Amino acid sequence: MNNLSHPDAPVLEIEDLHLEIHTAGRITRILRGVNLQVLPGPVQALVGESGGGKSMVTRCATGLLPRGARITRGRIRLDGVDVTHWGEAQWRQARGTQVSMVLQDPLTALNPVRRIGAQLADVLTRQPGARGLRGAALQAQAEALLARVQVNDPARVLQLYPHELSGGMRQRVVIAMAWACRPRLIICDEPTTALDVTVQKEVLRLIAGLAREGLGVLLVTHDLGVVAKLARRMAVIHSGRILEAGDVAAVYAAPAHPYTRALLAATPRFDRPGHTLRPVDDALIDQLNAQALALDQAET
Repeated sequence: MNNLSHPDAPVLEIEDLHLEIHTAGRITRILRGVNLQVLPGPVQALVGESGGGKSMVTRCATGLLPRGARITRGRIRLDGVDVTHWGEAQWRQARGTQVSMVLQDPLTALNPVRRIGAQLADVLTRQPGARGLRGAALQAQAEALLARVQVNDPARVLQLYPHELSGGMRQRVVIAMAWACRPRLIICDEPTTALDVTVQKEVLRLIAGLAREGLGVLLVTHDLGVVAKLARRMAVIHSGRILEAGDVAAVYAAPAHPYTRALLAATPRFDRPGHTLRPVDDALIDQLNAQALALDQAET
């Protein structure tokens, strides 16, 4: 499936994507005409507040939609292949090998009752040609993978359980697992929110390093400070719609949409000591929600 003959082609393309959730006779529109591309190399950020649709975009891109979710229009292409209506068996083959995720809380991604080495072995042996990997060869690959994400004494860490590691160390392990099968796309969903500032910098450096190796990296976050440090391009989402997209520097310098301007105004600016933070105006949120409701009614 890897489109290695076209290294500059998008690893993820989402075109005019509409998503609904049907529950107990009620239809809730979640995504409204989302367009998004992730290219190999530069980090693409998807930015917005909780409930705006960020996580549902990632679920579409990994085949992890909740019960009752229906894609009613649009296309999702993973490395050039249309995956819009894939079944679970197809997604199970693709997760880890074609697309993988780094979650906000690594404890949700790690099995608390299994050692790190066993969990890494499960992922490593999914690589094509590595299904028979055993013993010392498997141990060596696991140690090399942990060393790649700057884990000290990887042989010792492989023998530990998740609760015996610090939060930053657990996140390094999760990044190693996401990278193990060399997928074309890694989705990082709020990967540093639960970490302190020092560890956050180290984790962001690791993610940037993966992007430099030619992966597509989608950073999903509400933190515009993290976007400024890591991403090259960004898209702003609210009420399931992309409100603005473009080069990070250009959007920061001259945001076109009122919501983007409000988000930037609510972001700490350490280069301006006298800068006073302003929360996002409730009236603006009400206006955006009303616009989304009007679109729903027009489509009904």
